[in-house]
Amino acid sequence: MATLTALALVCTLTKSPGESSSELIARQVLDQLAEHDVTSDVVRVVDFDVHPGVSGDEGGGDEWPGIRERILAADILLVSTPTWLGHMSSVAQRVLERLDAELSDTDDAGRPATFGKVGAVAVVGNEDGAHKIVADLFQALNDIGFTIPAQGCTYWNDHAMGGTDYHDLDGVPDAVASTTAMLARNAAHLARLLSGQGYPGS
Repeated sequence: MATLTALALVCTLTKSPGESSSELIARQVLDQLAEHDVTSDVVRVVDFDVHPGVSGDEGGGDEWPGIRERILAADILLVSTPTWLGHMSSVAQRVLERLDAELSDTDDAGRPATFGKVGAVAVVGNEDGAHKIVADLFQALNDIGFTIPAQGCTYWNDHAMGGTDYHDLDGVPDAVASTTAMLARNAAHLARLLSGQGYPGS
């Protein structure tokens, strides 16, 4: 069985080494992916100077090109974001804006380099919003060319008007653990299928 690779883009607003619930749940997904022969890496996006824009390189010290190379080298992309005012973080939105450039960067068959790659999502928050965030991210990743696996997300939200952070929990809730395991299993399965036979050209 061939070894696959995954990259988690953690879209917390907190720079390293600050504690991040988004990174915690991302690493839990990656731990589960390791059970399916997937090696992985983590990028906390806010630690890099990612310029606003919709091109592959905005110049002037823009560090997105290095992140982009790591995305294109991976079979699976996991976007992990906190919930802010019911929406994904501004960092996650910027990631989507920068990924938009991939639509015009195609091979000889007219396929973006993201074709054949799997996209997955993890969301945490001490307020509601996970379903909407997942829907927005899935639509955007699919538009850009990523393939979404069945039940390709995991999330945790606190109760209504709560104030607990995911990293403050004593352990992983059973429902989150089982959902994370299914996400990893399905993402690895789909990535393996796509690595063996990609999409047709135009």
